[in-house]
Amino acid sequence: MKFLRNLLAAIIGCLIAFSVLFGMFVIFAALVGSGDDAKVVKSNSILEVQIPNPIVDYVGGDNADPFSGLFKQSQGLDEILHAIAVAKNDDKIKGISILNNFMNAGLSQTQVIRRALNDFKESGKFVYAYSDFYAQKDYYLASVADSIFMNKVGGLDFKGLSSEVLFYKDLQEKTGVKMEVIRHGKYKSAVEPYLSNEMSDANRTQVKELLSSVWDVMVDEISKSRGVSFENLNTIADTLGGRNPELAKESRLVDDILFYDEYESKLKSATSVAQKEDLNYISLEDYIPTANKKKLLKGDDKIAVVYAQGEIIYGEGSPEVIGQDLINTSLKKAREDDNVKAIVLRVNSPGGSALASDIIWREVELTKAIKPVIVSMGDVAASGGYYIAAGANKIYAEPTTITGSIGVFGVIPNGSELAGNIGVNAEQVGTNKNSVDYSFFEPMDEHFRNVVQEGVEQTYETFLSRVAQGRNITTAEVDSIAQGRVWSGVDAHKLGLVDELGGLDEAIKGAAKMVNLDTYGVKKYPKYKTGFERFMEDFGGASSKIKQDFIKEEIGIEAYSILKEVKVAMNQEGVQARMPFVMSIK
Repeated sequence: MKFLRNLLAAIIGCLIAFSVLFGMFVIFAALVGSGDDAKVVKSNSILEVQIPNPIVDYVGGDNADPFSGLFKQSQGLDEILHAIAVAKNDDKIKGISILNNFMNAGLSQTQVIRRALNDFKESGKFVYAYSDFYAQKDYYLASVADSIFMNKVGGLDFKGLSSEVLFYKDLQEKTGVKMEVIRHGKYKSAVEPYLSNEMSDANRTQVKELLSSVWDVMVDEISKSRGVSFENLNTIADTLGGRNPELAKESRLVDDILFYDEYESKLKSATSVAQKEDLNYISLEDYIPTANKKKLLKGDDKIAVVYAQGEIIYGEGSPEVIGQDLINTSLKKAREDDNVKAIVLRVNSPGGSALASDIIWREVELTKAIKPVIVSMGDVAASGGYYIAAGANKIYAEPTTITGSIGVFGVIPNGSELAGNIGVNAEQVGTNKNSVDYSFFEPMDEHFRNVVQEGVEQTYETFLSRVAQGRNITTAEVDSIAQGRVWSGVDAHKLGLVDELGGLDEAIKGAAKMVNLDTYGVKKYPKYKTGFERFMEDFGGASSKIKQDFIKEEIGIEAYSILKEVKVAMNQEGVQARMPFVMSIK
């Protein structure tokens, strides 16, 4: 009896402590949220573009939600672009200083920010850039500036693009856990990392052509901004002609070599500030709340933008992954809203579940029957990402978008060899011939493999038919450019997989033109869970997050990325329509 009394007292004490802590947290959040997040922008200010957090297309936070900032680990591309556009006509902003090292963004995201900065320059205001060390992507962004400066003991990485693909055949043999691969017969590069220790010639060719296409776009834009010929830039890349400050200046990649205090003297001259006075900086992060209060597009009629970002899973979805529930609910709300006249589906996804992709495809078809649906492709819209885009009235892609990869496969982990090595034997009993499910502990039999193969082939044929219907071409024509082959936006445009080259702004303007709108506002979807709801959901998983961070810190980012990639493969369910390999472009 005494034990039960003590146990009950302990439980009640824990509940009271939790209630007190939670109450204090709510009060703190309310106090934080009660203030005005917008910083005062002083006259004669410089907008400092420095983006330390990873960039995603859409964060979807509610500015009125006091809990929203607690979960903000990334920066929304939509907010960045809006802030730069607002700053263009803000009399208090005299210019922009790009001060960024190792920006965590995709190439297409970098390209569209670069385009926004180029548009900002049309106001007559200056754009300067400074860095201690320019990584290649950072230099691509900085090259849009009127003047580029670098530290006297800094460096510049300009050598061309490369990609690394990891292979796991030996790992499987050493661990005894094999990834059983079922794929469409001609889908040569699909899940190649699990079948081989090296890249096939066909896969190497497609990766090389993709990288070359994207590199050509980057070099062409740098050439126009810096006044250095396309050929000379490639020579500089081949000879590492910008590897140190002196060579970078000699090659005209930068304008001058300065210490940071000397760079600030340049900024003072540009803003007519006395050398003894301080500059008025406002960071991009601090300027965004101010910019969000100003709408550049206004009108009762709306263009809806539905953001689909991340891998495609079967289920609800979240800000990090695409689920059919969240996306289809957003499409349905947009098409049933009388004020919404057209819908832009923004896709940034390497694909994933073929089933979820087809469910979303169907919702696009239902929506298209009522209102036009235009797709805007981000960094990647491949495989399942292309699947959900294929039925749209029109498709826009960035020149640097990775798209295509029309193909499907199944990957099923099998640990029968590991089970044998450690002395585990599994026995199954069932009522019918096919009642026993596939076992991780037993070798895959041919009957099961044939059933899965049949599903893969049927899904591939369905995928082809969806694309053929959406693009108004034959399935044979789709098949000739499918087989999992990936393309840049430039090449996809030539092949007819996309209609126009351009970003989200161009897609929105195209949607407005399609429904004859001169003035209109933009309405964004999905509406994610509030910060409070996410806090309650994540409270129990805090220890898991801590463990993940600990592992990442202990083994390093490179090793952690491998671990994460293997985990994703182990957790795949059903037939997959996704990129044939994980490709990191450097």
